[in-house]
Amino acid sequence: MSSFYSKEMAFGNVYTAERFASHLETCMDIGSLRKVHARIFGCGFGDNIFLGTKLVNCYADFGVLPESRLVFNRIINTNLSLWNSAMVGYFRAGYFEEVLRLYSGLKVQGICFDSYAIVFGLKSCHELGRMDFGGGIHGDAYKVGLNGDKFFGPSLIKFYFRCGIMEDAERVFEEIFEKDIVAYTSMITVYAQQAGFHTMKAFEIAFEMHREGLDANRVSLVSLLQAAGKEEALHEGRSIHCYALRRGIDLSDEVLETSLVDMYTKCGARAEAVSFLRQMRRSVASWNALIAGINSYDCEQSSEALHLFYQMVHQEGLCPNSITIANVLSASSESTCAHLVTSIHSYVIRRELPLDLVVTTALIDSYSRCGKVRCARELFNRLGVRDTVLFNVIIAAYLRNGVVDEVIKMLNTMAKEGVRPNMVTLLILLSGFADLADVRSSRCIHGFVLRQCPQKDMDISNQILHMYTKCGSIDVAKKIFNSMTDKDLVSWTVLMMGYVNQGHADEALALFQLMRRNGEKPDSVTLITLLQALSQLGMLKQIKELQGHIYRISLERDSAITSAIILAFAKCGRLDLSESIFGSTEERSLNLWNTMISAYGMHGYCREALELFHQLRRQHLKPDSLTFSSLLSACSHAGLVEEGWHVFNSMKSKYSIVPQEEHYSCMVDLLGRAGHLKEAYEFVKGSPLRDKTSALSALLGACRVHRNTQLGEIIGMQLLEIDPHNSSTFAMVSNIYAEAGKWNDAATLRLLARDRELRKMPGYSLVELEVHTNNV
Repeated sequence: MSSFYSKEMAFGNVYTAERFASHLETCMDIGSLRKVHARIFGCGFGDNIFLGTKLVNCYADFGVLPESRLVFNRIINTNLSLWNSAMVGYFRAGYFEEVLRLYSGLKVQGICFDSYAIVFGLKSCHELGRMDFGGGIHGDAYKVGLNGDKFFGPSLIKFYFRCGIMEDAERVFEEIFEKDIVAYTSMITVYAQQAGFHTMKAFEIAFEMHREGLDANRVSLVSLLQAAGKEEALHEGRSIHCYALRRGIDLSDEVLETSLVDMYTKCGARAEAVSFLRQMRRSVASWNALIAGINSYDCEQSSEALHLFYQMVHQEGLCPNSITIANVLSASSESTCAHLVTSIHSYVIRRELPLDLVVTTALIDSYSRCGKVRCARELFNRLGVRDTVLFNVIIAAYLRNGVVDEVIKMLNTMAKEGVRPNMVTLLILLSGFADLADVRSSRCIHGFVLRQCPQKDMDISNQILHMYTKCGSIDVAKKIFNSMTDKDLVSWTVLMMGYVNQGHADEALALFQLMRRNGEKPDSVTLITLLQALSQLGMLKQIKELQGHIYRISLERDSAITSAIILAFAKCGRLDLSESIFGSTEERSLNLWNTMISAYGMHGYCREALELFHQLRRQHLKPDSLTFSSLLSACSHAGLVEEGWHVFNSMKSKYSIVPQEEHYSCMVDLLGRAGHLKEAYEFVKGSPLRDKTSALSALLGACRVHRNTQLGEIIGMQLLEIDPHNSSTFAMVSNIYAEAGKWNDAATLRLLARDRELRKMPGYSLVELEVHTNNV
């Protein structure tokens, strides 16, 4: 820099503000910037507003906030353009708090706002989640007459969406006087990122935009494809594809190409995704979208994702990036695919691909998912610098494998290394301990979370609520719910789900009514929970009324809700209504097929369930883990042992699906119902399951039915060793003793249960007779 100045001086060049501005733009580091700044002062330009604004932004770009502030404070005046330039510079540098500080300074100085200051102030609130400040900016916009402004409106829409207030975002959109493509695109993008029926509203806005004579741009098309993929709306996705072709839009654009591939794979149209990909230039990003889409839609068919990876690398000659490796690892992390994870790890090393944060995180996660926690820990230990993200991954790995002691040790290691848990850490802990369903551990982690996050956060509060409901501590969950000053829809829904799962459907209905009185509008998850509660109570009339409401608010196309209605009618004994809904549904997702198979199974119609399975295959849909659970349950209810064995053995041999705990339990239940108790016991003993509680519990029930006291006693003692506080096991073994005439043993066991304060909840059924629902 000094030699540069020497040359300038040698030629007798006179410095002007414009010349200094060009020098500022060429500064590559903070040192050269400070030298130019010093020369600006030396030449008498220290109070120049034009150069001062440039210096403010340059210091902000280099992350030197104190010096940026000093420059601004020196040249500060009532010129709005100066304040706006500084706000833009701070925003681009990521100093959102500083933008809000300047915005507040404008108000203190009494300088009139314009749309520029308000938009960047609002964008900063959007980034920081400052709803309170953003609401104030919205008020300022009204004062200066910017309400309904088409330039200000899109920023306000995104702000309210970020704060989770869709009603206000919709109201702002409606108030915009002259809606242009930016306003429409903002609303489409916001809806596309929502869940449930809100997602499909993106297409309503697109249709309205088309009626107004505006053509969708690339951003809106990508958002619409995202919405179609999320809701598995293949018809709408194809329509967007055709629209782009009619408009002559270049689909080779990487973002648009990737979005189309992603949409087709998420909608289950893998053949169309591959066909489209073959017509395009096939970038690494589009292959990544195809592999990721296969994983998300059909996560148990890892072979297809691996085959695509092979095609990409060996046939197309493309070099995979970190995202590719992470997607392939995700497809390989089933329990029987541990060798694939190791192979991919070896491939990364052989090809000298970078072991960056993305790949390392994916490897640790994949090793943990296939039970190789030690390999995950060794990889973690090799890392020199470990941040919160990596600690989160290894903590989740231990929780997934039920290794609670190591989780506590890892939290201590974080403290020693000075790594602070973030919000994600706390949510992982709460979610993991909820899955473990251990009340004592959950209370400990609750205390830890409160110490780390003393300020009440809605997501944290909802997750604590969820944890206690999963642990069966519904009274504790209710106390926490009542103590929450702010409750959102998730809070109400989580407690409703807790009531339903614990068999307190009447409490769930009362809570739903209270929620409606508080002005909360139910979403698809809330309505599904309500359907479950009504089916538990056998309230057929109310289920029909709720079905009508769902149709009125256009939620009937939501696959999860349709499945819940089918199941609710089946549980109330109206299989004919379930069949009618299934038959009238045009686009049937795999979840819908699984639900109908399950409905047939619970009514003992195994032949119909098997026929439906064959229809599913003829539709070129691939069954998943839940499909086989439903089929095995149907075989169990019908007592068809041979068919059950055929279904179970075909899972791995024909469909490459690894049987899980629920499949073994279904097979044990099937063998137990048929009286093949010894065969069932040997089957459980030879299974690869780490937790055999569910299967043994099913077999214990069969031992009582078939009065096999000897085997029942053996299994009962094994279950009591695993969980000495399980009241159902105590009751079952005691009944087996009583029915065999071993009254002393039965009495001893009941006394032991009483000493431990164990009490079995009585079971009951509900039948609706005309207007009354009666206990049976």
